Amino acid sequence: MGVKVVAVVGSKKSGKTTVIEALIRELSKRGYKIAAVKHIPEENFTIDTAGKDTWRFKMSGANMVISIAPNEMTVIENIDTSTLSLEQILEKCKGIDLVLMEGFRNILQKNEKIPKIVSVKSAVEALEALKTFNPIIAFTGPYKPESLNLNIPYVDVLKNEKLIADMVEDAVRRLGA
Repeated sequence: MGVKVVAVVGSKKSGKTTVIEALIRELSKRGYKIAAVKHIPEENFTIDTAGKDTWRFKMSGANMVISIAPNEMTVIENIDTSTLSLEQILEKCKGIDLVLMEGFRNILQKNEKIPKIVSVKSAVEALEALKTFNPIIAFTGPYKPESLNLNIPYVDVLKNEKLIADMVEDAVRRLGA
């Protein structure tokens, strides 16, 4: 695969974005170039703003629109994403040390080369995650599954960004993710 990948998965409003933010802050301090890739499952979602020039270009039929501002560049491609593979997604991440993927449950759930952090809101979610995701390096989120004795550590990322970043570094080293 080349680039290192870690997935943050869990149900809606379980804290996945908070985990990614914490990892970006801490791992960036450690010198990593980070890409964050977020799955947005809502039909008809667009990152573009209706009525703006880039939106108008896209609506006129452009397959790709590139907007360049003083401090950022955005590429908007009109493509069918329903069949995108992990490899096709990662091709976009050239020059990156670590890709943090939020969501992408179907692509990543059983990929044993990609360590997962699972954000959970209940015991049921934690137990279901054990059947669905492999390998899990940590649980996070509003529910602390410590009483379930799952042999997977729980990390409160709001209190311990360094620990979750250490776990990510260790996992990508071990798994060659």
